[in-house]
Amino acid sequence: MTSVFHRFLPGLFSILLLTVVAPTGLQAQTADALLEDFFNQHLEQSFEMRPLEATMLGDHRFDHLVDDISPEARRKWLEHYKSQLKKLPEAVPYDKLSRSAQIDFEILRDELIRSIWLSENTRPFEEDPRTYGSYISDSVYSLLVQSTLPKETNVRNAISRMREIPRIVRTARETLRDSPPTILETAILQNKGAIGFYEKGIFELVGTTDQEEQLRSVARDAVVSLKEHQVFLEDSRRLRANGEWRLGKPLFSEKLELVLGAGMTADQVLADAEEEFTRVQREMYVVSRQLWSHYFPDKVLPVDDEAGRRETISLVTAAVSKEHGKPEELVDDARATAGKIKDFIRARDILRLPEPDRCQIIEMPEFRRGNSLAYLDPALPLDPKGISSYAVSPPPADWGADRVRSFLEEYNDHMLQVLTIHEAYPGHYVQLEYSNRCPSKIRRILQSGVFIEGWAVYTEQMMLDQGYGEGSLQLRLNQLKFYLRAVANAILDHRMHCTSMTDDEAYDFLTKGAYQSEGEARLKIIRAKQSSTQLSTYFVGRMAHYRLRQEIQKEMGASFELGRFHEAVLDHGSVPMKYLPELVRTRLKAPR
Repeated sequence: MTSVFHRFLPGLFSILLLTVVAPTGLQAQTADALLEDFFNQHLEQSFEMRPLEATMLGDHRFDHLVDDISPEARRKWLEHYKSQLKKLPEAVPYDKLSRSAQIDFEILRDELIRSIWLSENTRPFEEDPRTYGSYISDSVYSLLVQSTLPKETNVRNAISRMREIPRIVRTARETLRDSPPTILETAILQNKGAIGFYEKGIFELVGTTDQEEQLRSVARDAVVSLKEHQVFLEDSRRLRANGEWRLGKPLFSEKLELVLGAGMTADQVLADAEEEFTRVQREMYVVSRQLWSHYFPDKVLPVDDEAGRRETISLVTAAVSKEHGKPEELVDDARATAGKIKDFIRARDILRLPEPDRCQIIEMPEFRRGNSLAYLDPALPLDPKGISSYAVSPPPADWGADRVRSFLEEYNDHMLQVLTIHEAYPGHYVQLEYSNRCPSKIRRILQSGVFIEGWAVYTEQMMLDQGYGEGSLQLRLNQLKFYLRAVANAILDHRMHCTSMTDDEAYDFLTKGAYQSEGEARLKIIRAKQSSTQLSTYFVGRMAHYRLRQEIQKEMGASFELGRFHEAVLDHGSVPMKYLPELVRTRLKAPR
């Protein structure tokens, strides 16, 4: 483990390394209750300081408030994390906890360590203007689409938060310093989207309300502030957009180990990804070779060497990509695809789908657009009966014909099916619905991104392996291309932040090696600069899920049931992957 562990936990390791006698049932119940009380108190204190965090988790007592994000307030957040980390082993006897609660203890401890590290080693409020978007837009939007409180209550709370937008914008102007150009450009676009949301979108979302006059008045003031903010951001683009986005290898390595929680170093992740990258390219060639004569009946297959294989894959993927719908039908196509996928999951017992189905498929709001075609906004852990939204982004109206065509080819009919598997069924939506049922509040709230993203990527290949798509080679080629993207993400993540890789080198790697379109590659380069370590979670998580499946299937032999295994994986919340083998094996000993 990294030095950050030893810096913050000098005494905790002596506790964890002791050989202890298993606690009795009564001791465990008492100790488990102490951990639960400690976490509840920790949340209460956190929510008072960060009401938006409470809203995003589904605790609606603070929905009318917006965080104090001044430097003084943020120093108090850090002091809180350090205080809680010190108090945790003093308040909760680790050796007396049940095994399940010991895992929860470690999850909470590690989350505090991550929060401290990020507070001390990153500067989002000073360097990343997108940080303020959460307080400007997400704070209000989430109330109107995810809260299960009465509509009028949500509108009243939204109005209260909108009154705080001038304060947030003022803090941004006072705090922001050097911002990397790519990050600033995205913030400029997103702020334009926020202006459009408060000029028009919010009224379409709210509909008829007795509070309309008050809502319009506050929205007008918000728009004035946001237009001033737009001028500030665009001036910053010329005068101040010179920040350094590279994290550097020492910080990247520390951050990656803390984020992954998988017992892997940055160098191990890179080596694993490079090996997998070569393997997936070979599979793409085998599939492309089979499709060659379908798309190029009068052409001879290129020579079977490195250049010829690359040419074969490029030409076939380009031909398959032309099979796409119309931009205005993209959301409807996603809805139709979701229905087909759900029918397959039920028929093949992939797992039991959540009932009732609370996933709605919507057009992505403009202020949320930027670097991806789709995302899943899940029901909140503390408000689990709310709606989940699978949001799909049509190409913006101001794009030219060539750019729209490239976009639609990248997200063609086949890729849209893979994307819907990933984001909704049985990917993010299904997994996070299961997570919200977990009895442990710690696991419901402190979720592992590696588990979440890894599960979604794992399901893409698994569904096709089980027969979804009836053996369509076009679908398989797009699944492999989408997975190659996840593998490439990990390589790009490392090289962009740990080496001097240039934009041109990254572009060549993504377009020539990973067969991405120009637009997709450009967006991915921007995203790599904006989100160090996050791009690695997809690959690391997928490999961990896939390898565990192989191990369990070998162990169980003929008694292995895929649906039962998947439910055993999802039954424990979104836990760090290092705990999953133990938890799954224990769950499989009980009836389904």
